Amino acid sequence: MGKIKTHKASAKRFTVTANGKVKMFHSSHRHNTGNKPAKRIRHLRASAMVQGKMASNIKAMVK
Repeated sequence: MGKIKTHKASAKRFTVTANGKVKMFHSSHRHNTGNKPAKRIRHLRASAMVQGKMASNIKAMVK
């Protein structure tokens, strides 16, 4: 049976934790930060977990 190749673009953006959750970082954090409130920039700095069906799709690409 064939194997699924790792989708390299997804592997650079997402990581799978030891418990099997998919971890991501927020977008809109690099450019034009002077136009965004400091509170928004601060919240975008933190990582987040991908929810639902998208997490299973990303796990299949990252494997």
